Amino acid sequence: MSSAAELDPVIHAQARLRVVATLATLADGDRIAFPRLQEILGMTAGNLSVHLRKLEEARYVEVTKTHRGRTPTTLVRLSRRGALAFDEYTVAVRALLDAASPDPGTESPDPDAASPDPDAASHDSGAIDMHHLEKEQT
Repeated sequence: MSSAAELDPVIHAQARLRVVATLATLADGDRIAFPRLQEILGMTAGNLSVHLRKLEEARYVEVTKTHRGRTPTTLVRLSRRGALAFDEYTVAVRALLDAASPDPGTESPDPDAASPDPDAASHDSGAIDMHHLEKEQT
C-alpha cells in the first residue's frame, strides 16, 4: 500500500472482511471446512462461495477440494499473501482511526457547549428586514 489511508478494496467489502478476519484467527497451516466457515459467518453457501472466489483470485485464500472418505470436502485457509494483506489493511484502518482521534494532549470540544450562530451577527446588527415590513404594509 502506498498510503496509510488506502484500504485494500478486495478485503474492504464487509463480507470479505469478515471472511479474512475469521481465517486470520486460525493457527498457521490450519484450514477450516467450508460448512464450518459458513456456519460461523452466518452466510449462505452461494454468498460465501462468491466472496471466497474473489479472495482466491487475489491469492488471499487457498481453497482445497478433497475427500474425507467418500464425502467431498472443501477446506479454506488464509494464504501468506492474504495474511500480509490483512496486516496491512489493519495498519491502514488504525492509521485512519488515529488520524480521526484528537491528540491526547488536546482537549476535545464540549458537545454541550452552544456553537456560535454564523447568522447571529446579521440578526443583531440592527438591519431592518424589508421583507417583514412589506408584509405588514399590505
